[in-house]
Amino acid sequence: MTGLSATETGILERIKQRQADMAAQVVDWAQVNSGSRNLDGLERMRSLIAARLHPVADTVETVPPEDVTTLDEAGNPTPLLHGSNLLARKRIAATRRIILTGHMDTVFPADHAFQSCQLTEPDRLNGPGTADMKGGLIVMIEALSALEAAGVIPDLGWDVVVNADEEVSSLGSARLLRETARRCQIGMTFEPSVTVNGTLASARRGSGNFLAVLTGRTAHAGRNPEDGRNAVIAAADLALRLDGLKQTIKGLSVNVARMTGGGANNVVPDRARLSWNMRPVDHEGQHSAEEAIPAIIADIQSRHEVDVALSGSFARPPKPFDARHQALFGLVRETGADLGQTIDWQPSGGVCDGNNIAAENVVVVDTMGVRGGAIHTEQEFMILSSMSERAALAAITILRIAQGRLDDALARQPDSAGAIHA
Repeated sequence: MTGLSATETGILERIKQRQADMAAQVVDWAQVNSGSRNLDGLERMRSLIAARLHPVADTVETVPPEDVTTLDEAGNPTPLLHGSNLLARKRIAATRRIILTGHMDTVFPADHAFQSCQLTEPDRLNGPGTADMKGGLIVMIEALSALEAAGVIPDLGWDVVVNADEEVSSLGSARLLRETARRCQIGMTFEPSVTVNGTLASARRGSGNFLAVLTGRTAHAGRNPEDGRNAVIAAADLALRLDGLKQTIKGLSVNVARMTGGGANNVVPDRARLSWNMRPVDHEGQHSAEEAIPAIIADIQSRHEVDVALSGSFARPPKPFDARHQALFGLVRETGADLGQTIDWQPSGGVCDGNNIAAENVVVVDTMGVRGGAIHTEQEFMILSSMSERAALAAITILRIAQGRLDDALARQPDSAGAIHA
């Protein structure tokens, strides 16, 4: 390690001493099921995280989710429930601010078989949400705790958002993320690294999830099929046309994920459901897709004489990797080098709350969590030693931001809009 000040060395040593406690805590948290639809488990996690934030934050509050609806089997709006979120704040009067985010929910529901942790190697912990992202939450809190214990960022305020629905597009926490980000200039999200080596995600695609419920007209398939309006055929046509947008909108990916409907072979089906995901590479692609979807649906309704109810939106806008982001990532890389860590980055097709934060004109690095892999599977794992490693990386990067080193880096960017000021 080179280039660390005495203050930074002290922060590093404090974090190293916390490694065993961090490892024990990630096991405890990972074994609390907090699948996105397990409201009881999410409430338990919210309480555990709040207890860790109270000693370091000035305020910690519970923020109820926004009202969100989806479509029922008949195509009518129906409530979609989410857990409550956390907002912790420090130095509320400070105008120079950083937003730090993480999520308490996982993709594993309460009835999933994957519920416990085990060491598969001396430094590798397999467990639900260990990497994505309960390990990252602990990294974030330990970084802030070390900074506040050292008293070294007196002029930098911070806001922590821990939401309960990131894995299902952050629909219930969208307003909280948006309003908090607008108070801040810089952001860090503690998703796991892109690779086990610690690679960061740079540019990200956007993402939209959609559901269509198609209603036709039933009839006897033998006696009077001409009186029917086949909703399954209409849904199939819709699926093919949506998939065809990949050929006309540059960089757009389309995944038709599920189609259901119909029943007995001798009945013309009057109901079908279709769900799909779209990922535009840039804002132009998102805009083109947003225009294309209603036009396709209108033509489907006309040609097949069916009704189509639509739910969903592009909840994650594309996240560019512009000069400001390059400056922030460069500072993280420089800090990593001083800590003996090799930091690199690459584009990602995945999405996270970093997309939403960047959309509010915040420069954000969103993979500051632990090193690990196989997320969203029963093989999910994290590298235990990466907890202290990444906590030190986050803490010292934040310290250097508070000292103005990001401003200096931005000033060296020939095409940057200038330093980030409150």
